[in-house]
Amino acid sequence: MRTAVITLAAGRHQHLTFQHRGLAAGSRAPDQYVVVAMDDPELGAVVSGREPLAAVVDCPVTNGNLPLALARNLGAFRALQHGAELLVFLDVDCVPGEQLLERYRQAALDSEHRRSLLCGTVSYLPPPGPSGYRLDELDELAEPHPGRPAPAPGELSRSEDHTLFWSLSFAVTAETWYAVGGFCEEYEGYGGEDTDYGQRARVADVPLTWVGGAPAFHQYHPVSDPPVAHLQDILRNAETFHRRWGWWPMTDWLEAFAERGLAHRDPATGRWTLGPEPEHPHDNA
Repeated sequence: MRTAVITLAAGRHQHLTFQHRGLAAGSRAPDQYVVVAMDDPELGAVVSGREPLAAVVDCPVTNGNLPLALARNLGAFRALQHGAELLVFLDVDCVPGEQLLERYRQAALDSEHRRSLLCGTVSYLPPPGPSGYRLDELDELAEPHPGRPAPAPGELSRSEDHTLFWSLSFAVTAETWYAVGGFCEEYEGYGGEDTDYGQRARVADVPLTWVGGAPAFHQYHPVSDPPVAHLQDILRNAETFHRRWGWWPMTDWLEAFAERGLAHRDPATGRWTLGPEPEHPHDNA
């Protein structure tokens, strides 16, 4: 089964380099390594000259918001054009475990699960030491994210809870990719496009299959919780999602923004809006 690994990058060159090393050290090499450069002309030099050989696809950024959905679709299109039968998507921060590609391949060959979104575990790594991470120690540094299933190695666990889908590490056969229809390109910037993809899979009657023994390790980088740097992206993308599916995603973040006075839900329209809830005259009476 011809396998393509697809990742998106805009900066994060050190993280991408370590991901590249992880792929080279795996038990199975990808047939293609497609790196989508979102307005990052230096990225080609980062991945050149090492195995597996990387194909760089340029993705324009027209208004300052990273087009993550478009970039994934461009990466998939390039891989499929060159004969990929299995698409493995990895976040640029994610380093594949040694067996990740082999386990995804085995799951894709299983007749019961091949028409699924195949999802491996993701473990968030602590900050690296002065010499960085070592591939042989990643398993010891972090446990899989507690908010997602973590089947034992060799186990496949089917789920109909599409709200649990995330795009950090997943795989689909070419057939499944066409059945779901790719990512909705109305989303730009951070948040919501992978939740939307899970709903597209649900409508297409494509389940999730959690794949044991296919770990990815998310390299540390500073984050804010809630992600206030992406406030406007999240509000805009949440509005898009609500229009498409009739319910609000990312509610923990939206409510955390509201607690900080950064956003509020208009009681008249039900929409989330930038800024604190306005005071009404009777509030101070």
